Amino acid sequence: MEHNDCLVLGADAAGDPNMHPLRLANRHGLIAGATGTGKTVTLQRLAEQFSDAGIAVFAADIKGDLCGLGAAGVPQGKIAERISSMPWLKHQPQAYPVTLWDVHGVSGHPLRTTLTEMGPLLLGNLLELTDSQQAALYAAFKVADREALLLLDLKDLKALLAHLKQNPEVLGDDAALLTGASSQALLRRLATLEQQGAEALFGEPALALEDVLQSDHDGRGRIHLLDASQLVHQAPKVYATFLLWLLAELFEQLPERGDADRPLLALFFDEAHLLFNDTPRALQDRLVQVVRLIRSKGVGVYFVTQSPADLPDEVLAQLGLRIQHGLRAYTIKEQKALRAVAEGFRANPAFSALDSLVDLGIGEALVGGLEDKGTPAMVQRVAIAPPQSRVGPLDDHERRALIASSPLRTRYDKAIDRESAYEILLNRAKQATNAEPQAKAATQKDNAGDAFGDLAGRVFKSAVRQAANQLGRQLVRGLMGSLFGGKR
Repeated sequence: MEHNDCLVLGADAAGDPNMHPLRLANRHGLIAGATGTGKTVTLQRLAEQFSDAGIAVFAADIKGDLCGLGAAGVPQGKIAERISSMPWLKHQPQAYPVTLWDVHGVSGHPLRTTLTEMGPLLLGNLLELTDSQQAALYAAFKVADREALLLLDLKDLKALLAHLKQNPEVLGDDAALLTGASSQALLRRLATLEQQGAEALFGEPALALEDVLQSDHDGRGRIHLLDASQLVHQAPKVYATFLLWLLAELFEQLPERGDADRPLLALFFDEAHLLFNDTPRALQDRLVQVVRLIRSKGVGVYFVTQSPADLPDEVLAQLGLRIQHGLRAYTIKEQKALRAVAEGFRANPAFSALDSLVDLGIGEALVGGLEDKGTPAMVQRVAIAPPQSRVGPLDDHERRALIASSPLRTRYDKAIDRESAYEILLNRAKQATNAEPQAKAATQKDNAGDAFGDLAGRVFKSAVRQAANQLGRQLVRGLMGSLFGGKR
């Protein structure tokens, strides 16, 4: 194979390049290993290889140092030694075309999607709803679809819930699903989400997939980095749900490409266990199905985690490239897991994979890929080639300069708040309030001959209206109390 037709990961035990065919790069992969064994540098090397091949990359920057892709490397010390040990390596220190993203818009372009695009299944997972609460959310989304009420941000959904509570007849056959208790519970969950700062994720302009897939002016694929250094600790569910949404959007929007010579996009999901921890079975089954089918749309998914055991067996069975850095094995449970990892590779008679797992040095890994015909290749012990960009983070000045020069700066940096459910329902309420005195006067005039019946009817309607208004006020007070109670 020519080097330009494959990913060059590093040198095998004989000093020869270890390569993985680009046309098989959509068969997904895994980068695993204990903390400090070199997973981030391996991810950086792969991201560069994809970019050089004209393939877009989207990755989460968990520790904040992957953004070094945006600056040229300065090889020295052990990195320079590793480079000199690979005479065939065409190492040219360079910066890569990087776009920085941040949910809060501080360390990158604001990263947003809308509630309508996310849908009730992923939103329910984000809010950690019970089955009854999930059913209530589905009922609310159903009304929004039927009445063309766009749900762009959290205030839209809160307005819709209040509207449905005061007008349950709008729900039709689903009225029993959205009870007072379920509505209150949904509002409380939304308030908790706001307290975590997650409301910044929802709004417009939403991330457009065509911007992610756009190549740089020199033909290299752009590398999109989500700054998740704070997000993954403060709101891990938000982090995981966004990545699930991105995967689902790609699957739904991209056309079939068949057996192409290279993928369109490589997704790197760091802290991959968060995608599956406490995930409802229905959503996990959907995720496994999407991972299995999305490769035909030209998307390669690469999971980054400490142990392969963090992923479901159904996902592990679909991985075409496994890069396993060193593991620790102090307990009986860890030793069993170690054996399971070793047995997951196709054996190489030249060495023991089990023995190698515990004595791999930093920047070394066991690599199990695919042969050109798609069958598993024998495991190799590989010294990972250093990246051509900087190993280490950008400083604040460099980060600001990168954001300022980004071709997407004018598209995403300013928020847009167009008419959606909140504004539409607010206008309806105002119109109803203005029309009520006129309707009341007309009713009194038309029904003057039946004063007693009219009086009884108005008393009943007034009581129902007052009860509904009182419930609405209670909902608002409860919501505001939840919002500000923790900040005083």
